[in-house]
Amino acid sequence: HMDQESGLVWSPSHFTWMDTNYPAGTPREGYPIEIQALWIRLLQLLNTLYSANEEASIPYYMKPLKGTWQDCLKLAKRSFDQLFWIEEKGWPADVLLASEGTPAKKALRDQALRSNCLWAVSLGCMDGQKARSTVSAARKCLVIPGALRSLAPIPVIPHLPIYGKNGDLLNDPTFPYWGRYEGEEDTRRKPAYHNGTAWLWTFPTFCEALAEAWKTDPKAKDAALDYLASMSHFWIEGCSGQLPEVVDGDAPHQQRGCDAQAWSVSEALRVWTKINRAQKITLKTK
Repeated sequence: HMDQESGLVWSPSHFTWMDTNYPAGTPREGYPIEIQALWIRLLQLLNTLYSANEEASIPYYMKPLKGTWQDCLKLAKRSFDQLFWIEEKGWPADVLLASEGTPAKKALRDQALRSNCLWAVSLGCMDGQKARSTVSAARKCLVIPGALRSLAPIPVIPHLPIYGKNGDLLNDPTFPYWGRYEGEEDTRRKPAYHNGTAWLWTFPTFCEALAEAWKTDPKAKDAALDYLASMSHFWIEGCSGQLPEVVDGDAPHQQRGCDAQAWSVSEALRVWTKINRAQKITLKTK
């Protein structure tokens, strides 16, 4: 639901794509960054639709309960800018940790560097130096050849303890990065799944964010396509002609999980098409 004070959207535990449970490896209860990025992007689209049409022509179910979509957009964007950015880190919070009913302004910033921050750049919630700083941090700590770590191999604030079914601690809460997705599911693979395991479906978003953060530099699109091309070796390894689900965050980055993952393929195709189309438009305008 939406926090009325901030205009941001609250989410229960393990309700995002990082949804492992029993044990909950990445609860993320509160205000996850990618949910806010998607929400703000939706508000931008609704505001554009509302502004382009006569108010009388907008169906009642497409109107906000209070004010206008522009009001909702301004509130959410202002709150996002004020609450998420961590100046001393150079990247935004992964989630504003908060129990149900807690307003975003009273939430605790989760300072972990995760791949989720890149959606804020690719969807246009962040631009300028903040966007470039975020992409640079991801390039340094998350990028491996053709995939993106779900968590950077650095200490986290606050700590992230993961407990097994008997209450036993399964990880190092100060350094929850887990570089290999292997072993028994509930005690090893689940704690690793979104805490260091590298995903292919999120990697194209890094490429997209790179092009977006330096959108006035034509070399950025070339660089984004070069990074995207680093996925090509997966086409001939494992399941030929397909892209896998995940690989180990640690070298030699062994393929794991599903051998042929649809969203890995679809995201690679989407971003490749988008950047190539943008390049062609740029060339035509010269």
